[in-house]
This record gives sequence, structure tokens and C-alpha cells, in this order.
Amino acid sequence: MLWAALGGTALLGLAGCGGSGSAGGHDVGGEANIKLPPLDEMVGGISGTTLLWIGLVVCLLGLGFGLLSYSKLHKLPVHSSMKEVSETIYETCKTYLKQQGKFLMVLWVFIAAIILIYFQFLQHMGAKVLIILLFSLVGMAGSFGVAWYGIRVNTFANSRTAHASLRGRPYECFDIPMRSGMSVGMVLISVELFMMLFIMLILPGDVAGPCFIGFAIGESLGAACLRIAGGIFTKIADVGADLMKIAFHIKEDDARNPGVIADCTGDNAGDSVGPSADGFETYGVTGVALITFLTLAVPDPSEQVKLLVWIFVVRVVMLIASLVSYLINTAVTKARFGNAKAFDFEKPLSSLVWITSVMSIVLTVITTWWMLGSMADGLWWKLAIIVSFGTLAGALIPELV
Repeated sequence: MLWAALGGTALLGLAGCGGSGSAGGHDVGGEANIKLPPLDEMVGGISGTTLLWIGLVVCLLGLGFGLLSYSKLHKLPVHSSMKEVSETIYETCKTYLKQQGKFLMVLWVFIAAIILIYFQFLQHMGAKVLIILLFSLVGMAGSFGVAWYGIRVNTFANSRTAHASLRGRPYECFDIPMRSGMSVGMVLISVELFMMLFIMLILPGDVAGPCFIGFAIGESLGAACLRIAGGIFTKIADVGADLMKIAFHIKEDDARNPGVIADCTGDNAGDSVGPSADGFETYGVTGVALITFLTLAVPDPSEQVKLLVWIFVVRVVMLIASLVSYLINTAVTKARFGNAKAFDFEKPLSSLVWITSVMSIVLTVITTWWMLGSMADGLWWKLAIIVSFGTLAGALIPELV
């Protein structure tokens, strides 16, 4: 959370900065003009490029885990009537998303025109403008695709959970939504990290700036529309179902209420599409802001590389920590409540947050010491504390609120 705040501030502050300088090998300030130095600097005794390639492989494994969870959830038993309802909700969600996709493309045309005027006619960037435009589409497709994936998983996981509840075992009613959420989360983070590592490892360093700023613009545009319009759609559908309840004196979720499917679609749009796209955008924009900050603020290319590689290795380590924590928490929860007739769902949810937080903090400290321990002024423990505070805040705020 602290990272996100720092990243957002850095991005706002550097978005339009100009002037001349030499940090990072660029001539003009701003994200679009940053140039990544060669990433083969030795970090913790291993080449930075090698570490990032390992991170890329971890992202593919994380994506595989998410898709495997999807497949297992889809194969769970479900009553035909429940499946019919969830599929009807999904079909309505598809209609909503298709409409959102058309709206996004119209907005992109206006944004693309502004990008073209600013970077071509005012900044004179030449062919790099096309890279910005291309990666704005990639970023927008990422937000949109993750949102679609989230809504697909959640709609069919709902009917599987409802069917599992017929057995009278609450553990399955807890486990299926958790597996659904982990599937969405792992796919979201893995896709985001993969895209950013792909830019850093595969593409030339002098086009990284246009790639990153285009990517950030696109995912922000997608998330803004899906988040805001998703919330509006939720409220409209909810109010519609409520009005039918009042007008015809039937319950909100009564099958005779014509607003039921719209309300369920609205709930999925507001609670699945919006947060999925928003999470994708927040994670990506924060990364772009940190890359920009380091390349503009750190004059020594060697230190730049160490810090850049460290940022992404820590992100990969947190991805691993999340998966391991989930597996540990699942095993403990199943042992404690697998055969229970009733239990408080909030307890295993809270324990998952704390197990993940503690493991992330420990691994962050170890990783930072290993990678940056040789840097002057005790920088490693200062950075480790900052990241740990952000992790701790993410655990404490839900508990306090």
C-alpha cells in the first residue's frame, strides 16, 4: 500500500517533467524518454538478466496454477438448474462486457489522438509514438481480459458453491470461493508481471519508456471505465430489482422478479469486473512509476540495475509467498474445519492474510539483504522496512476497519 502511494506520487510528479539530464542514459525527462541500462549487472552473485528470466518462468508457473484451478473448479459437480442460472448471469455479463469493449475503443480513439498530438507534434518522438499507441492497446486489453476472466470464474464458481452447500458441509462453501479468488489473483499478477518483464528482457532498452507509458495509459483507461461503469451498472441493476420488489410485492431474489438476473449481473460486474481490472491497473502503474523514478533519480547505472532487478525479484517473491501461504492455510483450514458442521468463515480468511503478510515480510527482508546488502548507508534494511510497512498496512487496515 505504501508502495502504491509512492508509485502514484512519482508517476504524477514525473509525467510531464522536462529538461535535460543524463540519468539512465536519456536526454529528456519523463517516462516516454527513459532508457533502461543493460540488466546483466551482478546482483547477489547472479546476473540481473538471469534473475529476471527466472521471474518470467515463475510468472508462467503462476499462470499455469491459476488456469489449473479454473479447470478443476469447472469440473466440480453442479445441479442443472443452478448451472442454468449461473450461465444466464454469465451471458448477461458478456453482453455488458461487449458493450464496455465498444465504449473503451471509442474512448481510446480520443486518447490516441491526444497521444499523437502531444508526443508527435509537441515532443517530436517520431516512430516511438506508434509504440506508445500499440502498448496502450496491450494495457487496455490486459485490464479487459483479466476482468473477463474474473467474471467467468466467479459466475460458475457461484453455482458450484450453491450445489456444494446442499451437502451441509460448510468447508466446501468456503473452499470453492477461495479457489476461485486465488485463480483470479494468480492469473492477474502473473499476466501483469509477465508483460512488464517481457518489455524489460525482450525489447530494446531505448524503447522501454514508450512501451511502459503506453502500457500504463491503456490499463488505466480500461480500469477506469470498467471500475466506474461497473459500479454504475451494479447500482442501476440493484435499484431495478428493488423497484420490482416494491411494485409486485415479491422478494428481491424471487424467480418471478424480472430484475433478478440483472441484479446478479450487476453484482458480478461491480464486485468482479471492476476490482479485477482495477487491481491489474494499480499493480502495473505502480511498477511503471517505480521504474521511472529509479531511472530518473539514480545517476549510477550500476545502482539503477540493482534496484530495478530488486523491485521485480521482490514482486516475484511475493507471488511465491502468496501461493505457499494459500496452500498452508488451506491445509490447516481443512484439518480444522473439513468435517465441521459450522465455523466462522472469517477466521481462515484472517489467518490467510496474516500468514501471507508474515511470510512476505520475512522473504522481503531476506531477499533485500541478499541483493542489496553490499550497497552503502544500510540501504537494504531501509528499503526492506518500507516495503514491510506497506505489507503490514495491507493486513492491518482490514482488521481495523
